This record gives sequence, C-alpha cells and structure tokens, in this order.
Amino acid sequence: MRFADIPYHDDVKRRLREMVDSNHIPHALLLEGPAGCGKFALARALAQYIHCTARTPEGDACGRCPACIQHASFGHIDTHFSFPVLKRKSGQTTISDDYLSEFKQFLADSPYMDFDRWLSMLGNPNGQPLIYVDEASALLERMNRTARQSKYKIVLMWLPERMQEAAANKLLKLVEEPYPDTLFVMVSDNAKEILPTIYSRTQRIPMRCYTEPEIRDILMKNHGIDDMEAETVAPLADGNMTAALKMAGDDTGKAMFLDLFMELMRKAYMRQVGDLRKWSAKVADMGREGTIRFYDYCARLVRENFILNIGDLRLVSMTPAEIEFSRRFSPFINVMNVERIFSILTAARNDTMLNGNGKIIAFDLAVKMILLIKQGQES
Repeated sequence: MRFADIPYHDDVKRRLREMVDSNHIPHALLLEGPAGCGKFALARALAQYIHCTARTPEGDACGRCPACIQHASFGHIDTHFSFPVLKRKSGQTTISDDYLSEFKQFLADSPYMDFDRWLSMLGNPNGQPLIYVDEASALLERMNRTARQSKYKIVLMWLPERMQEAAANKLLKLVEEPYPDTLFVMVSDNAKEILPTIYSRTQRIPMRCYTEPEIRDILMKNHGIDDMEAETVAPLADGNMTAALKMAGDDTGKAMFLDLFMELMRKAYMRQVGDLRKWSAKVADMGREGTIRFYDYCARLVRENFILNIGDLRLVSMTPAEIEFSRRFSPFINVMNVERIFSILTAARNDTMLNGNGKIIAFDLAVKMILLIKQGQES
C-alpha cells in the first residue's frame, strides 16, 4: 500500500512523510478517527514507506524494491499485524496469528476495514472479538528479537480499544520504553475507549471522515460506480467509505432494509400485531450486527421523512425507491411523534448492542410504533 493508493488525506500523508524523512518517528503512533476513512490503509502505507529502500522524489514508497514487494503480499518479515479475534477454546492461547491468513484476505478485500465483514470472516456475526493477553505475550516475545531486514520492526495494531486491560498492562512497558528498533502504529475508530495508560503514551494524529464530494469522486474513479448512483449514495454514507461501498454495491441489502421498514410502518398503521410478531422474527434473524445496521437505517429514513414532511424534496437524501414510499408515508412523521420514534429506535439499538433478545426487542419496538403512527395520523 502506497500513499498514492489512498485518496485524499494529503495533510496526514504529509505529516507522516515528514516524520520519516526527518527521522523523528514516534515510537507509538495513533491514527484516530471515524470508521471508514482509510486510517489502516494509511498505517500500512506508512510502514511500507519506512521500509522502502528506494523512496521516490515525490515522497512515496517505490513499489518495486524487495521490501515493497513483500508489503504488497502482506509478507514483510519486520511488519507484525495485531487485531481483535475471537476467544479460542478454554485452555488454548488466542493470538492474532491464529487468524493471520483470514486477516490478510480481509485487508485485500476491505481496504476501509469493514468490521462487519471481519466478524463474518471470523465465523460469528454476533461475536465480540478482542485483543487478549496471549497476544500481548506473543508481541513481547517477537519484539524482543532484532529487526531482520530493516531498521525498524513495526506493529500495526487495529482497534486498540478492543484490548483487554490485562493485555494493555502487559504491553505498557513496551509501548512506554520500546526497543530502539520497534515502532507501534495503532489505528482506532473510538479512541475514547482505549485504556488511558496506553492512550497517554501515544502521539496522536486525528483523521476526518470523507466529505460528500470526496466519497462521490472515490466511488466513481476507484470503484466504477456510475455518477447517478454515486450522487445518491454520497449524502447517505455520512463520510464513511465502508457504508458508501455497501450502499453502492449491495442492492439486495438495501432492498431488504427498505422492505422491512415499509412492512413495519404498514403493519403498525393497520395494527396487525400477529404480523408484527412475524416481522420481529425476521429482524432478529439478521443477527446482532445486521439488526443494529437496520435500526440505524430506520433512524435515517425517519429523519429524511420528517424533513420531507416539513420541507422540500430537494433537501432530502434518499434513493428513488425510498422516495417513492416516502411521498405517501412522510405525513405520518411529524412533530407529534418524531422524537419518540427516534427514542425507541435508539433504545432498540442499544439493547441489541448489549446482546438482548433480538426478537423481544424488535417486537417491543413494533408495538410501540403502532401508538406512535396513530399519533402522527391524528396530528
């Protein structure tokens, strides 16, 4: 991965390049910012730039030297990946290397680090992957060895906020007083959840989400999405390229969420409690992460319908299919019920994140929606 392979973020690239060129690379660097903005790709590009033996005058890795060729296949001997995984059976150690082949495939398929995809590759969409104390022990052992081909050994750690406290405490001294040839580059989607003892010992570089024009441009130039689809998706992605690629490339998923939303609202309007019970089972069958995404989708569509009801079609960001339904549905979302609808969607999302019973949570939401749709109708 070269800096040139990553769209935009020129200010961050410049800062990283200057660190290396001036030989002032912090021993523990943290790229922090929202998911889907290319942070881990930049971490990989930084590692390749550090290891490259023939950097270009433009300030990038050459892409042709032995080190760059090894980075292209995720096989550089002085680059170590550390990432959250699922706990193995009792009595067995649990380290990143157990899943290294899957992670390399994940990096190739998902440059913007789609966490849901990683869960699927781990074989459990409802799992809670962590960085365990076994991983810290393995890193300590590896970092105790000298770099083999390069000046630096580099640990690329994805999502340090998922590090167990015991693992963080074990790594603390290495992060605080590293070996001269050891660098940690951490990438976080939620830096507030990183243990303070680790966070305070890193040099932080904040990263922003992509703008709508940037997402539109990336979809068209890098992923072959036509301009009309890119124009529709860009405002809906909320700066997240992972979300943008899902919406642009997953017509089945988008249609399923819209169908479930329309079914909820129609059955709630008609007060068909028995059908809503069946609807709840379908929602729960999507699994924890799929259900959370669905509730997020519902919240967005409720917001857009409220805007449509009080404003102008030009102010909303919806697909043609969503607009077709919303032209008739939007009058039911108004000042009488919109805040309460957001509240129950947020509660359902939070309860699902806490591993509550998906079918009970969805049915409770559906029953409450019957009363709220009635409120909107009577306004």
